[in-house]
Amino acid sequence: MLDYDAEAEAYDATRGGAPRAEAAAAAVLGLLPPHASTLLDLGCGTGIVTTRLTRPGLRVVGADASHGMASMALRRGVPVALADATRLPVRSGSLDAVSAVWLLHLLRGPGLVPAVIAEAARVLRPGGVFVTTVDKDSAHDVGSDIDAVFAAHLTPTPSDASGEVEALAVRAGLRPADEARFTGHGQGRSPRGAARALLAGQYASRVIPRGITAAELAARLELLPDQDVPRPEPTYRLRGFVRSRGGV
Repeated sequence: MLDYDAEAEAYDATRGGAPRAEAAAAAVLGLLPPHASTLLDLGCGTGIVTTRLTRPGLRVVGADASHGMASMALRRGVPVALADATRLPVRSGSLDAVSAVWLLHLLRGPGLVPAVIAEAARVLRPGGVFVTTVDKDSAHDVGSDIDAVFAAHLTPTPSDASGEVEALAVRAGLRPADEARFTGHGQGRSPRGAARALLAGQYASRVIPRGITAAELAARLELLPDQDVPRPEPTYRLRGFVRSRGGV
């Protein structure tokens, strides 16, 4: 797993930068109800998406467990709390919306995803909306030769599988609502870039080398043609869930 404190300064440049962030923010905003006036962005990271979650009358705050990431968000002007997403310093039923972009797929510990979804439900008002990316890692499988190299080494049980997230949301008192898709600009990897990312731990939630080392798997990527030609970009999926009027 990445050290997010150490990675904060270089994080955005390796993950599509502003174009990807703008696409993500536009998709999130499209799933918020017109009346929403408060939004908490969970796992806000450097704040690159959070700063773009803007529209008249909407107040946005961020939360992240990494001091380095939260510091970057603050520098971008995001009001941010250093907080664990399973124990938010927020009153129950006080928010109109909660977003979690590229967060659930990272939560590999037992019980973490259910706890985060339940906490999002707790802080939402009745009729409030929880918006989250799902199936993040599988979105990167675009049928390329890089994906063929990774195929035997993919995580068998992703923590943000859409069906599982929906079941957990329903259990927490959230009903499925709309969804959206957006392009992961700058995320079409070249073989050389994929090899570097693998060795840097950037595929930790998606790829677990089996029977070989990460270095050996990277060496297989380095045998592919067109080493510096990016393969197609992924399309990410957002799901929206509405807090039931009857409570959790």
